[in-house]
Amino acid sequence: MANIPEDLSYTRDHEWLRIKGDQATVGITDFAQRQLGSIVYVELPKPGERFEASEPFGSVESVKAVTEIYMPVTGAVIAVNETTNDSPEQMNDDPYGEGWVIYIQVPSPGAYSGLLSAEEYAGYLAQEEGGA
Repeated sequence: MANIPEDLSYTRDHEWLRIKGDQATVGITDFAQRQLGSIVYVELPKPGERFEASEPFGSVESVKAVTEIYMPVTGAVIAVNETTNDSPEQMNDDPYGEGWVIYIQVPSPGAYSGLLSAEEYAGYLAQEEGGA
């Protein structure tokens, strides 16, 4: 079973957010990194770039596949985790800590509506795995 911290919000595209007011840290979930396998390369946006919710902002390459990472909410990139360029395996080893991807500025608190709680995400995973 995937690790799903209670203090985070989630998307159906398997990204997580650690929300602090109008800013949030974003990464891929434990489930996502397990599905990908060993991550070997990460492509990230530049600080200052703006993205709409559900728009791809980067990609992750693993030994199995290349997949896009989607912006969970509309916002602007404040910072990127540069250490994932040199050590992309951090996304496998510590997806909710050192393996974070970007830090964003969110224009309004309403942007967070539509995100899943840990319980809702766990239910979504159970449904998705059951249908697979």
